Amino acid sequence: MGKIVSKSFWYKYQERYNNTKSVLCVGLDSDFNQLPKLLKNAQNPIWEFNKAIIEATLDYACAYKPNLAFYLADGLRGLDALYKTVDFIPDNIPVILDVKVGDIGNTMNAYLTAFFKDLEVDAITLNPLMGKDVIQPVLEKNGFAFVLCLTSNPGASDFLIDGMAEKIANWLQNYPKENFGAVVGATQSADLKKMRNLLQDRILLIPGIGAQGGDLKTVLQQAIYSEATPNILVNSSRGIIFASQDHNFASAAREEARKIAESEYL
Repeated sequence: MGKIVSKSFWYKYQERYNNTKSVLCVGLDSDFNQLPKLLKNAQNPIWEFNKAIIEATLDYACAYKPNLAFYLADGLRGLDALYKTVDFIPDNIPVILDVKVGDIGNTMNAYLTAFFKDLEVDAITLNPLMGKDVIQPVLEKNGFAFVLCLTSNPGASDFLIDGMAEKIANWLQNYPKENFGAVVGATQSADLKKMRNLLQDRILLIPGIGAQGGDLKTVLQQAIYSEATPNILVNSSRGIIFASQDHNFASAAREEARKIAESEYL
């Protein structure tokens, strides 16, 4: 590993946005089963795929978000692909590891050491179910976490809608915005403005655009904090990286990334 993590996620996000005016987060949900056939016999298919996707979308990405599950599913080869991917992304582009982890004590410290010190990502996603004992280790390591607040899946209605999301948002106010943002799903269009008002100037990670059916126009109109500082990351994964499974997969991904980054609604 040769990556140098010298700036906080908060700082890197603000700097990257100022340089690109893009709020696009490219989700690297690199499922081996969905890779183009022409790559599947490569020595490390996921790594070769990610390298091509990153090179193609670099101009439009404000951040990248690999999802740990897809790398674990490919065993040691997948973990090797993850390390190479994180190392390949330029230092000025923040990397979020989608892990949705949330544990306490030495267990949480071990997770954070693995993610922030060894893998050297800039931020993680975090499950707040176990309360402040999950939050404190992130603060102690001066890390950054996007706390699950209102997710984009249909089952979010089981727990997170009807009060719980608001409770989490209000609870987050006790912690620095430089260390904690929130995950708010694009498909929860009726609640986007409410969550922005509760979370004020925190960075919102908004999944659900594209394959999950979230509407980009609604997100950009309801969730932006201010014109100068939008403080959002609009994540699209499958809609970008699997825009084509043919030989033109990289150029197709670039075009889909461009559409979001250069949206007329920004």
